[in-house]
Amino acid sequence: MSGWLALMLIVAVAGREATRDVNVFQLMAVRGVLGFAMLYPLIHMNGGLAIVKTARVHVHIARNLIHFCAQLGWFFALTLIPLGQVVAIEFTMPIWTAILAASFLGERMTSWKVVAIVLGLVGVFVIVRPTGAINPGQLIALAAAVGFGISVTVVKSLTRTEQTLTIMFWMLVVQSLASIGPALYVWTWPPLSTWGWLAVIAFCGTFSHYCMARALLHADATVVIPMDFIRVPLTAIVGWLIYSERLDAYTVLGAAMILAGNLLNLSPGRKAPVRAK
Repeated sequence: MSGWLALMLIVAVAGREATRDVNVFQLMAVRGVLGFAMLYPLIHMNGGLAIVKTARVHVHIARNLIHFCAQLGWFFALTLIPLGQVVAIEFTMPIWTAILAASFLGERMTSWKVVAIVLGLVGVFVIVRPTGAINPGQLIALAAAVGFGISVTVVKSLTRTEQTLTIMFWMLVVQSLASIGPALYVWTWPPLSTWGWLAVIAFCGTFSHYCMARALLHADATVVIPMDFIRVPLTAIVGWLIYSERLDAYTVLGAAMILAGNLLNLSPGRKAPVRAK
């Protein structure tokens, strides 16, 4: 999880720097192609392309098109609002996942989860503070969070039959194909320094998912997932150190509500008392 946190922080900075010179579609296309080249050695070591065969191609395609749109929105939001706000709004994703999992995967919706959803929605309202003109970057970040929630819900379904490398392989293939056309249409040759940022995004964006999967292999999700909450203050610190961004009290309060909601969502429900026979 330390690897996940470090790589995701680097992606946030590299994404902002790269989008100064390249279109978001270019960024996604290069990330997909370079990410596939970086992932292939792992696939080769684990049996080659035979392990990525699947009977659920249509599910992979649908999931990755949604994830692709969410990633586009996330990178675009980085250019419009502070890093801390983007990540704070992104952390509504587990709330949308809880709603979708209860609706489509049959997972139980407890009273704690309902409280978590309400807290998260209030937290978003506090951050966005709709007082007439709403910042488009905030709406885009929120839409991306919903997209990520849908994507995670579908991944939960895929893990019942698919290996981690299979899911990652189809993610890179589908997203590369989805972005290559728009990328060629708006293509401008990036400067050499920007290619460095693009390579960083490809590496960190690919292997951050690998780190998360390995973390879940060695520890319970209730141990692993709460560690990701550290990304909110860490990103705020990075935004302050690198870009001199300031977080106002409303953003801090809203982020605290979202994190509190997520923690409630992860807390195990109380077991019913065992009655003596």
